[in-house]
Amino acid sequence: MLIGGAGLVGLNLAQRLVDLGHTVAIVDIDPIACRYAREQVGVMAFEGSAVSIEVLLEAGIRKADSIAVVLRNDALNLAMVTLAKHYGVSHIVARMRDRDFEAPFRLAGAHHIISTIDLAVSTMVNAIEYPEVESMMHFEQGQIEVLKLAIPEKCNVVGRSVAEIAQDPQFSTGSLIIGYQPHPHMDLEIPNGSTVLEPGSTVLIVTKPGSLHQIIDFIEGCT
Repeated sequence: MLIGGAGLVGLNLAQRLVDLGHTVAIVDIDPIACRYAREQVGVMAFEGSAVSIEVLLEAGIRKADSIAVVLRNDALNLAMVTLAKHYGVSHIVARMRDRDFEAPFRLAGAHHIISTIDLAVSTMVNAIEYPEVESMMHFEQGQIEVLKLAIPEKCNVVGRSVAEIAQDPQFSTGSLIIGYQPHPHMDLEIPNGSTVLEPGSTVLIVTKPGSLHQIIDFIEGCT
């Protein structure tokens, strides 16, 4: 895994990937950031421009199976995406600040484009609009939502099985409970129809944006 940029995003991304067992190399022009990456994060760090062919070759771009481009501006990110595509990197993820760069990123070969503005705005809107939801993820350009909800005491679904809930006409059609965590200290599991929801547990639900309020009202409604 190769990361272009050792700013806050690049360093935190590197740390998360290391924790997940990935071998990570990072490229940045800042010698202090590179030293921090080596000493504190424990990754290989190459000092120099992330759009320098010489530096990228030294960092192993020819062997990288994926690359994350999180440089300081979109023009540099676009240049690095172009070089990654040229050297055959099979999975390219790019951070984007200005939406005008979306089409150029796609033309250059980026497989995933993460808009920092859209991500921040969506997170804030969700926190305001759905304060009950612990977290929410968007898929297929917002056509599908996955939300994480806590099951409070005496709510509508406590003591009921996943199958019963799915058959309830008030449960949004097309929605599905795909994850269940009985207690905060326990692992998330994939429920089956006989899984009974307990108070204090947490569920993951996949649904459509138009059904969010219906799902939240149903799950948290008092018995």
